[in-house]
Amino acid sequence: MPPLVRALRPQEWVKNLLVFAGVLFSGRFDDAGALGDAILAFAAFCAISSAGYLLNDLRDREHDRRHPDKRHRPIASGVVSASTAGGLAVALAVLAILLGLATGSWEVAGLVALYGVITAAYSLGLKRLVIIDVMTIGSLFILRVVAGAVAVGAQASEFLLVCTGFLALFLGFTKRRQEAMLEGEEPVPGASSRPVLEHYSLPFLDQMVAMVTASAIISYVIYAVSSPLIGSKMLATAPSVLYGILRYLYLIYDRRDTRSTAAILTEDPGMLFAGLSWLATALAMLYVFD
Repeated sequence: MPPLVRALRPQEWVKNLLVFAGVLFSGRFDDAGALGDAILAFAAFCAISSAGYLLNDLRDREHDRRHPDKRHRPIASGVVSASTAGGLAVALAVLAILLGLATGSWEVAGLVALYGVITAAYSLGLKRLVIIDVMTIGSLFILRVVAGAVAVGAQASEFLLVCTGFLALFLGFTKRRQEAMLEGEEPVPGASSRPVLEHYSLPFLDQMVAMVTASAIISYVIYAVSSPLIGSKMLATAPSVLYGILRYLYLIYDRRDTRSTAAILTEDPGMLFAGLSWLATALAMLYVFD
């Protein structure tokens, strides 16, 4: 991809698919108007998340230049100038809020703006605070679900939000474990990928992963048993969720997979099967067997 496009990290936009949870679980996936609003919300979060990535890379460009891998990032390498990146970040933030307003809801625009504020706070300091860094990431996942629900005039189930939070913590702590393992095996003096890693030990991360894994599975099962729209029929999707979580743990612990979260979710055949089987089962339960 061209350097400026790579700086936007479009491969990470897969996380913004959570915006569609509202239109899916409200039974309005076949409503063109609701689906259109969900697409606008998705585009808004793609724009605001890319603005956040630009800000993060601008903030860390001097540190990234000392890292063997991150020094090749477009901003750190100088291929994309700081002024260009800064101007584009502002433009994308404005575009994101306008797209939020285009859904017809000030609340969506406000949630998009809040996402931007939290992302900026994360880049400016929160990512250096142990535990809070991962919890901040979790809050961004929850914001996506809430905004998607508001965009289509639906209400996200409390247990769905709890489950989303725990799944986000699961992805966050497993990511920190990946990074800690990689730095332990290939230490680079003065060029740690994340300064916060000095506060994370592998035993602690293993405990956190075990806790949030169990919590995510239990909270999803509770949601599936008491789905607001179709009740316990949603439980049919639980095997796909369980397989996806266990498959992800297998890749991290047994295969020592060092790819990004987005790459694992979109490239691994097992994860793709888990995601597609979950979607097919959820659609069938909501729209065929209801």
